[in-house]
Amino acid sequence: MKDAFGAPQSLLILGGTSEIALATARRLISRRTRTVWLAGRPSAALDEAAEALRRIGDTDARTIPFDALDHESHEATLGKVFTEGDIDMVLLAFGVLGDQQHDEHDPLAAVRVAQTNYTGGVSSALVCAQALRRQGHGSLVVLSSVAAERARRANFIYGSSKAGLDAFAQGLGDALHDSGVHVMVVRPGFVRTKMTAGRAAAPLASTPEAVAAAIELGLRRRAHTVWAPAALRPLMTALRHVPRSVFRRIPG
Repeated sequence: MKDAFGAPQSLLILGGTSEIALATARRLISRRTRTVWLAGRPSAALDEAAEALRRIGDTDARTIPFDALDHESHEATLGKVFTEGDIDMVLLAFGVLGDQQHDEHDPLAAVRVAQTNYTGGVSSALVCAQALRRQGHGSLVVLSSVAAERARRANFIYGSSKAGLDAFAQGLGDALHDSGVHVMVVRPGFVRTKMTAGRAAAPLASTPEAVAAAIELGLRRRAHTVWAPAALRPLMTALRHVPRSVFRRIPG
């Protein structure tokens, strides 16, 4: 259960090596989170992430094998976590950018981006949502993207997959209304991480730590949608109304 200050005491991260997710975990641990599950493909990086969290306060950080593309395993794999005790917060943080220039000429590569970002998200989110509903409490935080707002020529494969996930998460939040479960969609802009290394930074570029701060604030406010940074909201509202003939020429 969340403590008297509303901070989650237990956290499950889907995408356990995500820099944004780990920054969020560190921030929550500094408050009162004591148990963290890192779900991801077994790797040295996953083990190192768990060990780093253990060194912060009195933290029980555990790893569990998880593959976003192995949909049939999600119920059994993630179900094991919930049998160990209630989970106050689930952070869905996995995803791939892909390579737009390559992937639009390679349908199988494009499908892999879509299946990871959207289908994998639908499957794992529904499994966790059902478990949270049975608990009668908890938050499901879904990392979307500003790219979900309007698909650009430069990244329409990634953007469309995030748009699907974003719409799904909003609908799931409506479905869970009055269940005690809170669903929050987070729309970061360009975030400086290893995944975006080598790419030109977009306006209002951010950091994993800044997104983590926005997530924590959104949790305290029980927000349905969080923009990171907040200034992206009016910017994207304006861009939604730019004529298509102009929008398609916006550089990547």
